[in-house]
Amino acid sequence: MDRLTNTVRPYAWGSTTAIPALLGVEPTGEPQAELWMGAHHGAPSRLDRGTGEATLTDVIAADPERELGAATVAKFGPRLPFLLKILAAGAPLSLQVHPDLAQARAGFADEESRGIPLHASHRNYKDANHKPEMLCALTPFDGLCGFRPPLEAAELLSGLDVDSLKPYVDLLHAHPEDAALREVLTAVLTADPEEMARTVTEAAAAAERLGGPYAPYVPLAHHFPGDPGVIAAMLLHHVRLQPGEAMFLGAGVPHAYLDGMGVELLANSDNVLRAGLTPKHVDVPELLKVVRLEPGEPHILRPEGNGEEVYEAPIDEFRLSRFVLPPGAAPVTVPAGAPEILLCTAGRPKAGELTLAPGESVFVPADERVELSGSGTIYRATVVL
Repeated sequence: MDRLTNTVRPYAWGSTTAIPALLGVEPTGEPQAELWMGAHHGAPSRLDRGTGEATLTDVIAADPERELGAATVAKFGPRLPFLLKILAAGAPLSLQVHPDLAQARAGFADEESRGIPLHASHRNYKDANHKPEMLCALTPFDGLCGFRPPLEAAELLSGLDVDSLKPYVDLLHAHPEDAALREVLTAVLTADPEEMARTVTEAAAAAERLGGPYAPYVPLAHHFPGDPGVIAAMLLHHVRLQPGEAMFLGAGVPHAYLDGMGVELLANSDNVLRAGLTPKHVDVPELLKVVRLEPGEPHILRPEGNGEEVYEAPIDEFRLSRFVLPPGAAPVTVPAGAPEILLCTAGRPKAGELTLAPGESVFVPADERVELSGSGTIYRATVVL
């Protein structure tokens, strides 16, 4: 078992205070958006086994079967299949979807064949993997997830009483569900930029005046004035997670995180198709190939089980669970067999002989059994075999 040294990603939407408060350090004044734990090439964790610091990526590459276990390598290949993060949103993230595995492989191969540089601003596919993800709230957490039924979206837009929104309302009434969502999303994202900017300004003013169900969309227009993603976001459900609640986001589900801090666990990928709320590249035709144009209620997950509380999700690359250890509780043994990262979010529990403070984590190779003791909360990220 190895204590990990992890990198904080300073994306512009990050909170300046949430991650420093968790870690018990002074804020720098700069955004601190995500703390990455894993073996993603963008910011791999580091560890030291007595011969100097090395990346977790290099440690796994040197002996995949020892670190990951033969069963994990056979199922997922010789790399850690998941990436664990603490995510702290101080401003809205982009409205986005992720491809499924077949789409990711095809899209990556296509862009490679066309010679698009991997870090080009207009590149859609950074790797050939899908990116299902789960977000578990550590604080009250606001987000958008899944399309509203068209008639419900029409009612929301109509209530703003903005003339330039009426054609979208009519489209939502005029077509079957999937066709209505496609027509409206396409129309919004391809509208004349100047006309859309005026529509967003009027809609934001009306939303601020009306409040209630419109309140979650007001900050979007403040952060992204004139962005068509503000109107597209109103097609989605607003979700508020309470601490300990989670939501799973599968391929093609449109979503955006708005505010709050949580534990995020995802497949080891960086593939994102954006629909707005961003200055970055928006590829509308590719987005429309990937997005699931069907209404979908957000499914709120709550942990199940005694001792190890599991957040059930229909994915094998990762499995998220937590241990809430009250003072005086008997030690709990975590079984061996698969690679895992253990993350402390509260208290000062022990993993084996290592005491963990909030925000600290350890990597546990597949053949090692760990005993958890003391008091606090530990999240466990592993795979399903």
